[in-house]
Amino acid sequence: MKSKVYFTKTISPEKVLDLYKLLDKKLDGNVAIKLHSGEVGNQNFLKPDFWKPIIDYVNGTVVECNTAYDGERNTTAKHMKTIKEHGWSKYFEVDLLDAEGPDLELSIPNGKVIKKNFVGKNLADYDSLLVLSHFKGHPMGGYGGALKQLSIGIASSAGKAYIHGAGEPEKIWTADHDSFLESMADAASCIVDYFKGNAVYINVMKNMSVDCDCCAVAEDPCMKDIGILISLDPIAIDQACLDLVYASDDPGRDHLLERIESRNGVHTIEAAAALGFGSREYELITID
Repeated sequence: MKSKVYFTKTISPEKVLDLYKLLDKKLDGNVAIKLHSGEVGNQNFLKPDFWKPIIDYVNGTVVECNTAYDGERNTTAKHMKTIKEHGWSKYFEVDLLDAEGPDLELSIPNGKVIKKNFVGKNLADYDSLLVLSHFKGHPMGGYGGALKQLSIGIASSAGKAYIHGAGEPEKIWTADHDSFLESMADAASCIVDYFKGNAVYINVMKNMSVDCDCCAVAEDPCMKDIGILISLDPIAIDQACLDLVYASDDPGRDHLLERIESRNGVHTIEAAAALGFGSREYELITID
């Protein structure tokens, strides 16, 4: 059975909400809304006004976690200051999941590389998950989408180092690269298991730079915007985004693909599919 991925070329805050309503998946209880708060200096991240209609409709809590690298989001104090300056806390309730320890340790019995994941302990306060991803390139992962949000995004600061180091945090920037990508897939799998299907994934293909929103100094977008996708399958939605990039005739496509391919970005999707918590096979349903 192919996973359903809904797609529209129209990019607007209202269209995000339209697709969510079309999917007709109710997120029950306390809803964690994972998005990227944006590193200070980054010009490409999607701002609060873009996400406001969907967040207001779901009536959830915006959640984030501290980073594992130097910047303006690697401590609770700095990250909360950034969240305020970027306007998130002006409009929404915001929960920094790992603001205080100890971390919540999740088991990954079937993990290929890592057998455990460390997330902010506040994750235990939520019953369902809405993942709002800005699809773009990434300096290490090749690309950033739903799977990165589930893994690195939801991991605590210490958990991020653990994933990056493929289980050895001290090797955060030096671990075997494919093992790092496989660790991301492992970590994503345990978050999917944790929420037991009570999750929705939205990827927005806008402002597509080769760099992530975690970069204080990022290249400007290199290709035209493509659209919005929504699915219940994080693997299918990321695969669909990659396929849309490959199918594009935009002159900036090759620059983005060079970043993705040079980091073997598709391997995160391959590793995730091998774990079986989603499928690379999908039906793309285009909505006007």
